[in-house]
Amino acid sequence: MEESQEITVNAGDIARLAGVGRAAVSNWRRRHEDFPQPVGGTASSPLFSLPEIAVWLRANGKSFEVSLGDLVWQRMRTSVDDLRLGELVARVGAFLLFLRREPTAWRDHGTKSLTRVAEVTTDLPGSADLRLDDMALVRLVAELAAEHGPLEVFEFLFGRYAEAHSRQLPATRDDVAALMVRLAAGDGGVVLDPACGIGTLLLGAASRAGAASRAGAGAPEDAGKDVPKNARRDASKDTRRTALMGQEINETNALLTAVRVLLRGAEARIVAGDSLREDGLAGEPADAVVCDPPFNERVWGHEELAGDPRWEYGLPPRGESELAWVQHCLARVRPGGLVAILMPTAAAGRRPGKRIRGNLLRAGALRAVVTLAPGGPDLWMLRRPDGGRPPSQLLVVDAAEDLSIVEPAWRAYVADPEAELSGESRTVRIIDLLDDEVDLTPSRHRPQHGGLDFLRDFTDALARFQETSALLPDATPALQPLAERQDLPTTTVGELAKAGLITILQAPARMSADEGPLPVLTADDTAAGAPPSGRTTLDPALVMIRPGDVVTTALGAVRVITHSGAALGPQLTLYRVDPQRLDSGFLAGFLRSADAARIHPSSSRLDVRRARVPMLPLSDQRMYGTAFRELFALEDRLRETRTLGETLLRLGFDGLVDGHLRPCDQGA
Repeated sequence: MEESQEITVNAGDIARLAGVGRAAVSNWRRRHEDFPQPVGGTASSPLFSLPEIAVWLRANGKSFEVSLGDLVWQRMRTSVDDLRLGELVARVGAFLLFLRREPTAWRDHGTKSLTRVAEVTTDLPGSADLRLDDMALVRLVAELAAEHGPLEVFEFLFGRYAEAHSRQLPATRDDVAALMVRLAAGDGGVVLDPACGIGTLLLGAASRAGAASRAGAGAPEDAGKDVPKNARRDASKDTRRTALMGQEINETNALLTAVRVLLRGAEARIVAGDSLREDGLAGEPADAVVCDPPFNERVWGHEELAGDPRWEYGLPPRGESELAWVQHCLARVRPGGLVAILMPTAAAGRRPGKRIRGNLLRAGALRAVVTLAPGGPDLWMLRRPDGGRPPSQLLVVDAAEDLSIVEPAWRAYVADPEAELSGESRTVRIIDLLDDEVDLTPSRHRPQHGGLDFLRDFTDALARFQETSALLPDATPALQPLAERQDLPTTTVGELAKAGLITILQAPARMSADEGPLPVLTADDTAAGAPPSGRTTLDPALVMIRPGDVVTTALGAVRVITHSGAALGPQLTLYRVDPQRLDSGFLAGFLRSADAARIHPSSSRLDVRRARVPMLPLSDQRMYGTAFRELFALEDRLRETRTLGETLLRLGFDGLVDGHLRPCDQGA
């Protein structure tokens, strides 16, 4: 294709397109004199001509194929530097939004229709010029969109961009984002995110609204055109029409977010700018606010905003920018509306913020503080006062070990704020919190046990810990030390896959694991050795796990599957072996060890295709596999023992402090 002549690729691109590791590309360059010479880049990061690389790989019998999507992406990366790549992705997104809204314009008028792009996409934010001057790129994008649809194409390109700039594009955890949307915006209405970043929270609200609309309408959304206004009415009896509003200080990210939500047919208004200094959505109150604001900002406008009317609960100290965001969110929601905002753990107890925390409690604005993970962040749930009687209690939840407890606890609290809760959730009297510290940290307000409940919990924890720990001496595998290290011939997982001994599978790119009739094995399940905890809907594209499959997470956890009936979840890779030639336990053990000896220690992800695996007869593999399975079992037992031990420690400390336990007599 003529358009590909200008396209360049780096070593990482070559490795990905050829299905090998970067080390293989380095070896090709070193060992083959006819390997193409760099045409650009730097000595440490050279760039090569894509057509030249393709010719060389095919001439040397290497598997290599450039899809249309890869061709578009590589052309985009070649045409601008990294600092402007996000802007180009956004411009392509604007063109794709035009194709979605005017599906016949390109077909009928080709490049002449581009004069209408700005007119059709006036709801995109910012003042950037959205024209695309590269007509070859325009034609490639249009061809790709005709094949896969504008939304699929943009999410593919955005995914590649986000992968290449993951450190500059922080995103809210998917499970946390879904929880925040369910708690604050579950009833629909106007949902605002005043620090929307790349749109994770707003996309969660859009997806939830779309699911409710499809359920009520009984038909899928038409992907070929915008939903007419009269079709955006309430499609279910208990869900209002959802409209999205967002503001983001980075103009490129604001534009990317707008494209992402508008391509889904959502009713949305996204603006660029600093929400605290220049609120671009002032005067447009929301029914719910979800927010993951920047933490520890020192220059947020403390001086120029000193007299701002939003500081109803007190002027935020210079070092408490998060409390400025809390009050901004409350000021932007209607009376009675909910706010779900992520906060650093320290914000619940830092002395400079105690006055504002106290005022939030007295007014009944702060309703819940939830620990989401060890070390934070915490989730604060707030409700803008509407003149009603404020509650006398605050909900505190420690969900660091189990996020699923949050929603039931919140629903129970909303139904009756004065009721007593059980488990890792409790209500604390606000009057008891209004002391000299006003410390709202959930771990400081762990539930008190009743006498009988504590006796049962402590006795059960002690018995289970003793039972589990007693089995540890018998759980060690039989391994023979060698006087000298044994060197074995090795190959790579990638080479085994090419030879047909391994089939590598992954879940569909945009698979949901939140609800549905089918169980899903998640990354957390794999890391914890737990049974499938996710749920999804039936889809022919799902990958169903089988006994003997080896599953890995992006961070190196490895699990050999023993049961069938569940789907492979997002962010997991499945290795299905040919049992007549390769033992699954043998493979799993060497994949597990590969994580402890990463080729690139600074990398947060494991390139499993480059992991080395010994070349052994199947009988020897099975011996290794048995030993590895015993080690995996020991690892699971140690993990279980540690969890039980931590529970026993917590109950022991609590019991001694609360008076439910006392030390035994010396020598007893």
